[in-house]
Amino acid sequence: MTTWLKRPDLKCRNLTWLGLGAVLSALALPAQAQMTTTTASDIIVRSGPGQNYPEIGLATRGSPAMMDGCLEGSKWCRIDVNGMRGWVYAQYLTIRHNGAPVAVEQYRTQYEVPTVTYETTASIAPPAPVPGQGDILLGPVGAVEAVEPPETVIGYIEEHPAQPVYVRNEVAIGATLPPGVVVQQVPDYDYDYVVVNDRPVLVDPGTRRIVHIYD
Repeated sequence: MTTWLKRPDLKCRNLTWLGLGAVLSALALPAQAQMTTTTASDIIVRSGPGQNYPEIGLATRGSPAMMDGCLEGSKWCRIDVNGMRGWVYAQYLTIRHNGAPVAVEQYRTQYEVPTVTYETTASIAPPAPVPGQGDILLGPVGAVEAVEPPETVIGYIEEHPAQPVYVRNEVAIGATLPPGVVVQQVPDYDYDYVVVNDRPVLVDPGTRRIVHIYD
């Protein structure tokens, strides 16, 4: 009869290898990767998540960008674009969905956009207050041909100031004005104007898309 000797240390050794394998498997898991996005319009990159933070520069429309994620409960996202690293509004970033570009904000939950944090310092202005429910929201950004108006247009606007309207998101070329925003006509000119967030903008009366933003 063959006698099998039991190895009391074999079980422990197997458990040790199993534990080590689990650790190695955990270490092999990839870290949360950045998401590839594209800018839907010319958009200002800021040093913090708010319109009162300093401007870093302008990211041009159609630029590829790598996004770390967005603030929880906010529509501001941190990206690397055109050699800059900063914050932009989620509605002006797109990802591919079924072969078509869609705004990050619209598919944020579906694509499990990572959440990032931001801490203010004494040297940086605090974030802008969260807008109230009554504030206006610009519509989606679309492709438009930017306009370079003659000097006479801004002269007319300055002589005939319009009541400003305030919107939640950042003003951008191609953004659509909602129906409730009243625009003003410029005599003998193809485009209307309105003052948005204290900045005069020109609007295509047919599409209501912004075609020029005055600094």
